[in-house]
Order: sequence, then C-alpha cells, then structure tokens
Amino acid sequence: MTAKLRVLVLTHEDMLPPDDLKDKSDPRLKECRTEVNVRDALLKLGHEVKLLGIEDDITRLRKTIEEWQPGIVFNLMEAFAYNGALDYYIVSYLDMLRIPYTGCNPRGLILARDKALSKKLLCFHRIRVPKFKTFSYGQKINKNHLNNLPYPMIVKSMYEQGSVGISQASIVQNNEELISRVGQMHDLTTQDVIAEQYIEGRELYITVIGNQRLQTFPIREITFDHIDNKMHRIATYNVKWNDDYRKRWGIKYQFARHLPNGIEDKIIKLAKRIYRLLDMSGYARLDLRLTAEGEIYVLEVNPNAAVANNDDIAHSAEKAGLNYEQLIQRMLNLGLGAKQSH
Repeated sequence: MTAKLRVLVLTHEDMLPPDDLKDKSDPRLKECRTEVNVRDALLKLGHEVKLLGIEDDITRLRKTIEEWQPGIVFNLMEAFAYNGALDYYIVSYLDMLRIPYTGCNPRGLILARDKALSKKLLCFHRIRVPKFKTFSYGQKINKNHLNNLPYPMIVKSMYEQGSVGISQASIVQNNEELISRVGQMHDLTTQDVIAEQYIEGRELYITVIGNQRLQTFPIREITFDHIDNKMHRIATYNVKWNDDYRKRWGIKYQFARHLPNGIEDKIIKLAKRIYRLLDMSGYARLDLRLTAEGEIYVLEVNPNAAVANNDDIAHSAEKAGLNYEQLIQRMLNLGLGAKQSH
C-alpha cells in the first residue's frame, strides 16, 4: 500500500480535460491524454487529485498551494508564458515554496532544454554530437558566417519539444535553403533556432529515471521501413502526432532489435553519464542516432519527456516490469525524495 498523498497536477490551461469528457473515444481526449492518464493513475493509486492549468499567472499557483496544501506537484508544464525556454521558472518557484514536485530540477532543465548548450557541454566531455550552428531570433543572418557547414542539416527550434516545426522541409541542402527555413522557424516559434548536421542512421530512444541511483528502461526505436526513398527518416511532427500518417508510411515505434554486440551496454552507460553531466533528476528521454559504423550520436536530451500511457517511457517501463500506475508512483517517490534548490 502506498501512502495517500494530495497531488496537484500542474499543466497548461488549454490542456485541462473538459468536465464532460467521459468517453474514451471522445476526440477531445487526444489534446489532454497525458493529463487524463496521469489523473486516472493517481486516483487508482488512492491519491487525492486536483488539476490546475496556468500559462503565465504564477499567483494562481500560489493561491492553490496555500488553500489546498498539496503534498507534491505532478509537473506537466512544458513552458511558461508560452516560452519553452522558461519551463524552469515553475520548478524554481516550487523550490522556493519548498513544495516537492515530479520531474527535473531547474538546473537540469536549463542545461538540457537548450539544444546548443547541452551539445557544447557534451562535446566538452568528448561525447559525440552533431555539428551545429545557432541563429538568434530577431538577428539578421550573415551569409559570410555560413561557410563549410556540414550539409545536409536539419533546422529545429532551440527549445521546443515534441518535434514542433519539424517536417520533411526541415532538412536543408545549402545556404539558401538554410536561410529560408531558419526564417520560417523564427516566424513560427519566435525563438532562437538551431541547425544541426543530419546524421544518417537508426533513431533510438532510451529513458533514464532516478535522482542519485539511476535506472534505464529498454531501448526504443522508430523504424521507417516503407517510406518513400525521397523522404528523410526523421521524427517529424506528423510522425509523432499523426496516427494516419504513420500508418500510411509504415512508420513504427517499437523496441530496438538486433543491435550490434556491445551497443546496448554502451548506450546505457552513455545515457547515465549524460544524465549526471547535465545535473538532471526525476526522469528523461535521450534521443540518439546509431550509424552503420556503430557510432552513437546524441541528438537531444529531453527532461520531463511525455508520460502518457502510450508514450515511449510508459512502454519501456512496462517492459522493465512497471505498469503505468507503478511508473507514476515511482515519479512521485522520486519527487518526494529529491533535494530541492539544486
């Protein structure tokens, strides 16, 4: 039996489940699946649950904490004030209030969320990452600074998760295409943009969970066995969020099979090392590329990655012996045991 807790599930205002959402076939469920899954799991575990949606009004959070007095916050915020680079504001505030929370601490969020900063840190520690170049929002691109870039490159938001803005057009082959795509991403996200070397290979995902003692879950892979040869094998927004698109092109998320000898152990050791180097806590998913030559490239490190019951973390946890409710309870336990004010 787990001790009953009062859990405040904190999410974005537009992600709150509608009061009349009861039917699992309701199309509205897709927008708030994680919130519904986490809420239902917490209730099954016997906890008292309250959902709160905010965007940029921190006073509502403080008022709810003062009045309801939760024992822990289950943090599902991916941004603050509509800015993915500011998600650490929320947990920093919770630290100041001395309220435990699930997921990563502020320092880990700052270091890992910034795709350029995290790559610089990993490169310093001789961990292989794609070559990259950054483009600040609002700053004109100097064409003289685009020499010797390792095309093809993929253009991404510096901070956004969930493949926001990533499509087949994100792969660019020359300076002209790069400038055009960077401009489009600046317009879309109003944030800095990163262009990084496209690494051909298998795309693998590994989950790390823990604070001091770390555990990894079985490695997942996205496969592109039937897509058009003219298409790039990348996890676009459609690949991640459009079921019909995946079915059309035979794209599957599955457990990694037939990895070369020794690669699994290398990935596990690498994942734990990166997790510690970036001072993360709670849980994270690492996105990797494995080349035909057996080289492992770190593409992204995602603290507080998606935790719906159909996401990679949940599937990997189940294969490791944790059902969904047990996974959610593990996250609560880690939040309660974490040191605050990192």
